[in-house]
Amino acid sequence: MMILWALIVLINNNACIYGRQLEHNNPAVPVMSAASRFLLESAPAKTPLLEEGTRWALLVAGSRGYVNYRHQADVCHAFQILKKGGLRDENMIVFMYDDIAFNENNPRPGVIINSPGGHDVYGGVPKDYTGINATVENLYAVILGNKSGVTGGSGKVLGSGPNDHVFIFYTDHGSPGIIEMPCDEVVYADDLINVLKRKHQANAYKSMVFYLEACESGSMFEGLLPKSLNIYAITASNSTEPSMATYCPDYNHTSTTSYEYDVCLGDAFSVSWMEDSEKHDLRSETLGHQFQVVKSRTAVETPDGGSHVMQYGNTLLSKEILYTYMGTTIIPNDTYTWEGAAPPTLKSVSQWEADLLHYKHKLFKAPKDSTVRLQAQKQLLEEINSRMLVDNRVNQITTFLLGTQRDISMLHTARPKGMPLVDDWTCLKTMVKVYEENCGSLSRYGMKHMRTFANMCNARITVKEMNAAAARICK
Repeated sequence: MMILWALIVLINNNACIYGRQLEHNNPAVPVMSAASRFLLESAPAKTPLLEEGTRWALLVAGSRGYVNYRHQADVCHAFQILKKGGLRDENMIVFMYDDIAFNENNPRPGVIINSPGGHDVYGGVPKDYTGINATVENLYAVILGNKSGVTGGSGKVLGSGPNDHVFIFYTDHGSPGIIEMPCDEVVYADDLINVLKRKHQANAYKSMVFYLEACESGSMFEGLLPKSLNIYAITASNSTEPSMATYCPDYNHTSTTSYEYDVCLGDAFSVSWMEDSEKHDLRSETLGHQFQVVKSRTAVETPDGGSHVMQYGNTLLSKEILYTYMGTTIIPNDTYTWEGAAPPTLKSVSQWEADLLHYKHKLFKAPKDSTVRLQAQKQLLEEINSRMLVDNRVNQITTFLLGTQRDISMLHTARPKGMPLVDDWTCLKTMVKVYEENCGSLSRYGMKHMRTFANMCNARITVKEMNAAAARICK
């Protein structure tokens, strides 16, 4: 009798579970919203686990300075997710300047958080390439698995083989055609693509996923990343817009954390994919599903603005499960936390404005007539004046070169979708060099004018002409 009763209970439980699964997965169920159907369309049933190969990860924070707290917070958070997912330390490489955790401005010394009230994500993060060792040269050597090519640091590289799966997460400031590294170096899109091509030619991975958080990050892959490389890239923004910082000082007036910190704690794209990863069993969620979740959460149509999350390369990889690249912290009876509605949007500001917000908040918090207040006021004015100076110089140079407003406007125009930023990357690099030789550092903010320099090359303006114009305006 007891055995019969147990069988009846088991059958009833299975029927209930099956019913809930139908309600969860069947888009025809009337009670499910359109948003839910949209977000669940890429979520398959359990997929067979990774049978061969090794997971590798490269995590890069490309900035330095407390004002850029969020980038290192993003990378540290990503490390913790992958670590919990089962990736081994020897297969994860971290680039970050490492000047945030014990910075004098950090209200919690030795602790880094990635959201208001969040837990510490800094503990246990390996210091592979920090400080002056977080260089472009080391980055390329690490990607290529070239141990003899690295200088300083831990010496760890992506030693992946033909059956391995590689995940790269890069969070940073960016501009058309470039992303930055902590020591005032830049990674040009053509150089990065060439490194990835060499990695592919060496048969050093089976598939690769590249998540990129930066302004105009789509320009790093637009018209450049061949599908044949078997790389699936997701970017925080398209090729013409900024990406967004979030969890900023004014993010939530009811949170004590928002007053405790005068910096943005994360980036909208980055925290969206990571918070999504923490809510699901990644053995059943696809890359494509996460793309849709993140795209929805950071959408431009949200009340506070956002960016267009984009995908490039071999988009067929979007059907693969996240477990293949990130492992998973198994969540029993995973039911997708945001079922029934789109995931909550994030209040955010453009990365270009995050610096100004930091200085403004420091000024607001500082006691009247205090040294701290005077310093914050000075920093804010210097940043504003520096931006105005670069803008004016670039505008005067373009006016000198072209004269008419119509021609000047042409230099700020994006090329058609599917075309790279520039045809001649050597010309672009030379134009930037000529500007800096005559006018001083372009600065992180000034890099937003990269499209103007690229369009000079596309319009066949010569280096000689650019040099004459820059010398006339700046000297």
